[in-house]
Amino acid sequence: MIDPHRISTGLDVFLDDPPPDVRGARLGLLMNQASRDRHLRLSCDAIAQRRLGRLTALFSPQHGLWGVEQANMIESPHSRYEPLDVPVYSLYAETRQPTAEMLEQVDVLLIDLQDVGTRVYTFAWTMCAALRACSQYGRPAIVLDRPNPIGGVVVEGPMLSEDHLSFVGGWPIPLRHGLTLGELARLYVAEAGLDVDLTVLPMRGWRRTMTWSDTGRQWIWPSPNMPTPTTAAVYPGMVLLEGTNLSEGRGTTRPFEICGAPWVDGLEWEQKLADIQGQPWRCLATRFQPTFDKWAGQVCAGVDLQLLDARRSMSVPLAVALISLAARTAPQHFRWLDPPYEYETIKAPIDILFGDSRLRQFVDSATGPPTLPEIEHLLQMNRAAWQQRCAPILLYS
Repeated sequence: MIDPHRISTGLDVFLDDPPPDVRGARLGLLMNQASRDRHLRLSCDAIAQRRLGRLTALFSPQHGLWGVEQANMIESPHSRYEPLDVPVYSLYAETRQPTAEMLEQVDVLLIDLQDVGTRVYTFAWTMCAALRACSQYGRPAIVLDRPNPIGGVVVEGPMLSEDHLSFVGGWPIPLRHGLTLGELARLYVAEAGLDVDLTVLPMRGWRRTMTWSDTGRQWIWPSPNMPTPTTAAVYPGMVLLEGTNLSEGRGTTRPFEICGAPWVDGLEWEQKLADIQGQPWRCLATRFQPTFDKWAGQVCAGVDLQLLDARRSMSVPLAVALISLAARTAPQHFRWLDPPYEYETIKAPIDILFGDSRLRQFVDSATGPPTLPEIEHLLQMNRAAWQQRCAPILLYS
């Protein structure tokens, strides 16, 4: 049994043993409602109570400080955090990078966000945009590291193509990258050549083999459609459904864990997916009625993804099989969604989600059901090269 008191996040480490540079400094903090310490205090409140420096500005990622707004270009307004009487600058509004005016009253920028380990989750790219601003305006940055909830061992392709960079993929990394946010910050600063004074405060007690249940920490949803650690486990693959007219379960209590459409035969899906999944998943026929987003108010048939073993979870092959199955069993109904999607107005949403156009071409050109070897070939990447890239920036064994 792992002692949860041994798992200290970067925020906990910061509060226990703050870097000397922050004492008396004017502090900015990029955070949201999931940014909490071991006592479940919001990071801004915990830092203010510790009197390490003076908080002068908060910054929020997509969905806002309190995770209220839904996805895909539903922007959050600037606001004010009344308990501390400080402004909250939305970095998912007219700008996605801190401006010179926003940083005018900030000496040091702290970054404390809970990532979910998948390339298309925008918090990582908001962090990278903040690091670019720190480089541009001469501010040091401190990343308070947090667990990768789906672990730091398993990596899933494909690698993002450089000609498909977007706000859901700001640097060429795999779809499931296996890094913590602090490690990703180190990789980005090194490879992008940013001139920024970056400090990453590592966690204590976290190991790469851990999934969220091993940490002993409370799960606070980092965004409105990431309600549980299981959601994070299915997300690397099931987020691809956002590029199709299949419901990925938004508008239900099980986003990304159920999927389908009014024209799907769930029993047929259950039977056919049993032949291809070969993973710690069980897909069960189900029906659901979204209250918003795709097919709102309509009864959808589809499947319920039951995760049997989080450590062995690989959801990307399963999602590719689902999309292929939908396209081949209901070609008159299935379609790819058109842009705009997350500020990309030209490329197809599925292409920037997947990382290039190969999934779309794979599905459109196929004449029969996909085989597992075909899917594995589509998703292959040079894992040895990725490990070599990451070796200098890893913080945990």
